[in-house]
Amino acid sequence: MRIRATVAAVTGALALTALAVPAAQAAPNSGTPYTLNVSFSNVSIAKAVKVGTTSEVSVSYAYTLTHGSTVNIAAKDFYTGAFLYHGTYGTTAPRLYGDNPATCTATSSTTATCKGSVDIHPADGDLQNAWAGSWSVGGVAIAFNGQSQSNPDMSKVGFKEQGGLGTTLVQRNSKLTTSVSSTSVYKGKSVTVSGKLSRANWQDHLYHGFSGVPVKLQFRKAGTSTYTTIKTVYTDSYGNLKTTATVNYSGYWRYSFGGYSTTPAVSATGVYVGAK
Repeated sequence: MRIRATVAAVTGALALTALAVPAAQAAPNSGTPYTLNVSFSNVSIAKAVKVGTTSEVSVSYAYTLTHGSTVNIAAKDFYTGAFLYHGTYGTTAPRLYGDNPATCTATSSTTATCKGSVDIHPADGDLQNAWAGSWSVGGVAIAFNGQSQSNPDMSKVGFKEQGGLGTTLVQRNSKLTTSVSSTSVYKGKSVTVSGKLSRANWQDHLYHGFSGVPVKLQFRKAGTSTYTTIKTVYTDSYGNLKTTATVNYSGYWRYSFGGYSTTPAVSATGVYVGAK
């Protein structure tokens, strides 16, 4: 079982979602967790993470955990980690957690550097297409203080959650291809350059054509290292690309997509066309 289960404490409408412990949770004893004396700062995480249709993707993070002198971060029943949430911070926001808690290394009697990863499982329904784009970073910590983790007295459990610690992009992975009608033509003649831009659909777990978006047709002269944009072509309703270009030099042709916040930039592998 992944370490993502729910620690529930009910006093009125209160329900706290945290890192799970390594066992299924039974209904807790009555009581409300007290606010654990910890805070999170100096969060570092990748600026963007590309997620496809089935493969697990892990994004590493690190942060500074500051805690009170009575908080034992070395205890076996102390858990902490970073998580991602989409939209407005709150218990109902879509969230992504790690499969395991963070590992913390003390740097003083009241501070530690904690490292871990958020593990995304698109094949398990972790994501919806509408959630692509900006996600925020939060931190969570829970101290069971020797309580039974299957049925704790929640009034003796410490809990702290904090949002607004940073941002990242969770993007629908993109793919781009290029092909040419001929790999050798006379100078001044035209070649047809075709291709397709597709991106991951997190709900049916397939790649579909990305329609109506601008893609650059680029050329790199043989013996050089830089591509130059020749023209901009828009994908059709199936994500297909097709245009003609005049061949004056031998070199490589490719399509290149600049990307959006929801979809990463991608460039196809260049295809060589010789000029006779």
